[in-house]
Amino acid sequence: MSPSPSPTPIPTRKLLVLALIALAEQISLNSISPYLPEMVSQLPGVEPGNVGVSVGMIASAFALAQFVTNFFWGHLSDRIGRKPVILCGTILTAGAFVLWGFTSTLWQAILVQGIMGAVNGNQGVVSTVLGEITDRSNQSAAFAYLPVVYGIGAILGPILGGLLASSSDSEYSLVRKYPYCLPNLASAVLLVLDFIICIFFLDESLAEARELPPLAERVRNLFSWLWQFTSALKPTYLKSGRRRHGSRPRPQISHPNDPTQPLLGGNHDIEEESGDEYSDDSDSNGFFTLSKPVPWKQILTPSTIVLLATYSIFNLAMVGYNALYPIFVSSPSPMGRGAPVRDIGLSLGFAGVITIFFQVMFFARLQDKAGNEWSFKASLGFFALTFFAMPLIGYEATIGMPLLWTELAAVLTLKVVSSITALTCAMILITNCAPDPSSLGSVNGLAQTLSAAGRAFGPFAAGGFFTLGTKYRHGEWIPWGIFGGIAVIGFVVSFGIRQEAEKSDTNEVDGAHDNETSGRV
Repeated sequence: MSPSPSPTPIPTRKLLVLALIALAEQISLNSISPYLPEMVSQLPGVEPGNVGVSVGMIASAFALAQFVTNFFWGHLSDRIGRKPVILCGTILTAGAFVLWGFTSTLWQAILVQGIMGAVNGNQGVVSTVLGEITDRSNQSAAFAYLPVVYGIGAILGPILGGLLASSSDSEYSLVRKYPYCLPNLASAVLLVLDFIICIFFLDESLAEARELPPLAERVRNLFSWLWQFTSALKPTYLKSGRRRHGSRPRPQISHPNDPTQPLLGGNHDIEEESGDEYSDDSDSNGFFTLSKPVPWKQILTPSTIVLLATYSIFNLAMVGYNALYPIFVSSPSPMGRGAPVRDIGLSLGFAGVITIFFQVMFFARLQDKAGNEWSFKASLGFFALTFFAMPLIGYEATIGMPLLWTELAAVLTLKVVSSITALTCAMILITNCAPDPSSLGSVNGLAQTLSAAGRAFGPFAAGGFFTLGTKYRHGEWIPWGIFGGIAVIGFVVSFGIRQEAEKSDTNEVDGAHDNETSGRV
């Protein structure tokens, strides 16, 4: 047996650019959380007893908008390339933050958050690019850094929002009228800087899009297409156009079982075409790629459907946990544990530190030992256990505050480690299930759409179940038990994933074919 090839070096520069894109967005999006309840309470017409409902409406508007549009952004990135979609999402999100800083009514806030969610589909596209610049020998190490970036954003974002949010007695009239404009203007500036970085340093990773003309020329072609559509008797894009210098070159085909080859084909082996080889025809091919979309029956295999269903269930359970945790910890006994509210932020900061430490030190080793599929399944099982462990935590009156926080820290650590492992493995599995680079954006867009559905429903369900539990003795088991049951369902469904088994079957067929060929020789 030949020794396995050494892992391909991680493309550090490309990974750093992706990390900066994700970090800028995470800092901006997380900057809203510290001041959101206070901001909503100051909006005209919002009663003190309805602040929680109003906050939930605003959060759901963002998630519902992502549910509607995430698949569109992912599919569009398969047609025009990853870089244009990321640039568009970044600058439009910056504009949405400017609008958010100057909202003055509840319905304006809901509308702007809906706009922000609709134009922000970069998370799935960033995962798509990461899948295209790595191969199976280095993907675990590369994908492990995305949750680290999310953790850093979750720490820095609230700091930005909390420090820059001003009161109504500021010396500046603009800030007195709009006390939350400063953190949002800062977020917009951060995203504009991110936009500039993307223009100069983000490389296009979709091979088909590399053969298109430069972006400015493609935009001109699109407007020409629209003009012809509305005015021309026989638009040129209805004619069979050909490239002036022949058909497009085909990428080099690599052996599918080589772990050092790109995950989705020969993207790294495409030669750059010179500018004079682009056709001047103003047809639809001047903006969209010429590749045929992969049929959905090839994308949505039974294993992929199970994987996406499991990912959706996992996101619903995780959002429920994140919504229940601060309510449960701060609520008075017997329903909650009566811990000080100021300590909740410290515990969540502790969780962020654990996330970064685990991802950097242990995830790649775990994945190398167990594989993505079994790491995903095992982490879902441990994640489900954390729901049933929360109601078992003792009360301060019986065990004391030090032991209470020790138990909370233990359960929270298990939750963070298991959920981050599941999230990272899910991103890798979703990337690997795409049969072709022309469908990876659509697959990631669909996955993010299902994730948004869970984020839209989870907070309302968690609050409703917790309120229901206050009416019964030992009622804390109602919300934690229901969401724990949802997590158990996800764990059971995950055993329908057969991705590694499918690869093994493919390897055996390829090996038999190779042996037969060598026998003929």
